Amino acid sequence: MDETVAEYIRRTVLKIPRDEIKTMLQKWGFLSEAQLQTLNFHQIKDNISQEVVQLCEENSADIKQAAVLDIIYNHIHQNKRMWSVYQMKKSGEELEYFDITDFKKKFKGRLQSALKNVTITFKEYEDNAIWIRVAWGTPYKRPNQYKPSYVVYHSQTPYVFISASVLKSNLPLLCQALIVASNYHDIREMELRSHSLNSLKDIVFKRYSQNFQTYYPKPLQEENLEPESADIRIVQENRSEKERIHRLNREVFGGGPLPKLEFAQYKLETMFKSDPKMGVLDKKEPFRCLVKFSSPHLLESLKSLAPAGMADAPLSPLLTCIPHKARNYFKIREKKGLFPESFVSP
Repeated sequence: MDETVAEYIRRTVLKIPRDEIKTMLQKWGFLSEAQLQTLNFHQIKDNISQEVVQLCEENSADIKQAAVLDIIYNHIHQNKRMWSVYQMKKSGEELEYFDITDFKKKFKGRLQSALKNVTITFKEYEDNAIWIRVAWGTPYKRPNQYKPSYVVYHSQTPYVFISASVLKSNLPLLCQALIVASNYHDIREMELRSHSLNSLKDIVFKRYSQNFQTYYPKPLQEENLEPESADIRIVQENRSEKERIHRLNREVFGGGPLPKLEFAQYKLETMFKSDPKMGVLDKKEPFRCLVKFSSPHLLESLKSLAPAGMADAPLSPLLTCIPHKARNYFKIREKKGLFPESFVSP
């Protein structure tokens, strides 16, 4: 077994939590049950990793088999990576039969024709997800196994989730291989990122329900009440306002847990409206800008704005539309104010 393969297996075992090593090795399936029984999982991890390497040497492990163990680790600990969503498009609406063997062949062929030194590993999961691990090299260097790109593609859907390596120059090659293998003609980033892969799936696969409407606060109705102290009125008004904010938040964001979204961005285009006599704008051209949102938990942050007193309730559709924008590049039009005429996909 190659020394670089042995070292990579050792490091992969070292990053696995101690109580998960045995389970992951069993899922890997490269070592026999008899070999696993010879391992002492109660010793220090460094010794465990050395014993695993020795067993892999007996089975003549190569880098592709070692890469499968890395996929298993990343599948279980997928939140350790930052994921971006990409959407692919077909020229027509026709549905094609998906052949996993043909997909793998086209994907590998496209990448290997553009870059000789590259390691490509596939693993299929029960939810129709194909996990792809790509370790990149150069024409003169072997692939760097410690900085791979990960791709999660659900067959029969146009969505791809990518956790890219630091070598961003390889991203166009990766995207080209994806559209060729899946018979699409275009791919673009949806500008949604998160460490939570499942949250991104909930958004784009419509597994997350949210009401996307604009709510307007009803005017307060005057009531004929007996005179009472100002303090009591203030307490009642505060309580009523908190209840109103809670109701509107629940209507907009729902009552369940929110997907953990960490980054979102969209392009904003609006027409300024002003008195022609003022001569503020000589040309009727739209104002364009790029709006970015970033937070450890973006949707929860937006939800907390009104209760914290940092924004009025209901929140602007510009904020509450973020999850919906991920599923549909839609248009919002307002008759008054400086609101965007449309959201344009990046």
